[in-house]
Amino acid sequence: MTGHLDGQIQDGLHHMQVRVYYEDTDFSGIVYHANYLRFMERGRTNYLRLLGADQRALFAEAETEAPGFAFVVRSMQLEFLRPAHMDDLLDVVTRPVDVRGASITLHQEIRRGAVLLLEAKVKVAFVSEGRAKPIPKALRIAMKADQG
Repeated sequence: MTGHLDGQIQDGLHHMQVRVYYEDTDFSGIVYHANYLRFMERGRTNYLRLLGADQRALFAEAETEAPGFAFVVRSMQLEFLRPAHMDDLLDVVTRPVDVRGASITLHQEIRRGAVLLLEAKVKVAFVSEGRAKPIPKALRIAMKADQG
């Protein structure tokens, strides 16, 4: 999948490609475990950036309701399944799973082609003015996560 620097959203899944560079690897030539967190952070950030680009009016409404809003990581479960190596082209896949009040749970995967390398469940809290706040309806709609 080639395309936009921020990746693309298809069928509710955000896909973003990452090339593994020497700086991402450890002495054995495989990706150092903490660098997967950076790849996933970029995936989440670009997912929200693309949602904002596609849904400017909805994000403006959310900004009115919750000035200076942001998402912060609350918890993360990771399963390291296979290693990635220098020069691999990885696909970071992000999708919303569940919205509860002031948090959203995302499922993230890192793949090399069809091979699943890492699977993660990430819970992020919605904060505004330094405090957890309910996720505005506008953002729920943008993420297609609002059930009601």
